Amino acid sequence: MQVAEDDTAPGTAKELGAFLERRREQIAQRWADAALFRTVFTVSRDEAVEACKAVVDALADVARSGRLEDVEAPGFGTVRDQLGRMAAARARAGFTPVQISGEVAGLREPVTALLRAEFQEDADDADDARLTACTQALAVLTATLRLVIMETTVSAGEELIARQRQQLLEVATPVIKLWDGVVAVPLIGTLDSARSQVVMESLLEAIVNQRAAYAILDITGVPTVDSLVAQHLMKTVAAARLMGAECIVSGIRPAIAQTIVQLGIDLGSVITRAGLADALAYALTRQGIVVSARPATEAGPR
Repeated sequence: MQVAEDDTAPGTAKELGAFLERRREQIAQRWADAALFRTVFTVSRDEAVEACKAVVDALADVARSGRLEDVEAPGFGTVRDQLGRMAAARARAGFTPVQISGEVAGLREPVTALLRAEFQEDADDADDARLTACTQALAVLTATLRLVIMETTVSAGEELIARQRQQLLEVATPVIKLWDGVVAVPLIGTLDSARSQVVMESLLEAIVNQRAAYAILDITGVPTVDSLVAQHLMKTVAAARLMGAECIVSGIRPAIAQTIVQLGIDLGSVITRAGLADALAYALTRQGIVVSARPATEAGPR
């Protein structure tokens, strides 16, 4: 993606690239103390310096190519690998993309200082116009670098959110072993398509791991069920049967029962029970285990 038309003269861009290559060591030494690198490489400063050198080399490649404003320039691939990991670490530490972008912008100042010092070292080449042109080219390169890191940070944040959402779905759909050969999934809260898929995967995995002959889907805590969710439940029941387990749905509330009837969904082939206890009693009875309720007078000592 070309973010803007690059007005930087090719000669100036190449001169900037040559400067970055010459001053690679000095720039890396100064960058190694910047917050972006210092907080990531906390054990070894030499490791931070080497990471800085890799970034300087990549930026030099971008400058020599003349594509200072092109976020797709090949050199930015290395930048994404190096600074992207650091930006992700800063994001996990609670820093926002804007704050991280500000830290990247801070890398420009020490490079500018070295650039000015180099022009001042050679009086014959101390051309204000060239210095201004190179400084402007550096500003453009740094701005593009900030955009690259901003995109990388946002993308990493989206991936982190997606992983956390998946983890929350898995935590919210625990599979419990109630008895030898009997597992259950007590569902609480809204049951959408994504969560229904996690339920199916978790339940089937538990059936295999526990060698369960009976699987209970308890939807007592589910407030509503639409046609799509009902279809997912039917698919889960069918999949459990294919795995050799009999699936029991318990806790169908009156409102959900009415919805299922109104939707015309046929649950005739599905075993249902009023509650989780009833479903467990059914599964145990089917395994030849006698289930009986203790009289209230034998409930225990007072």
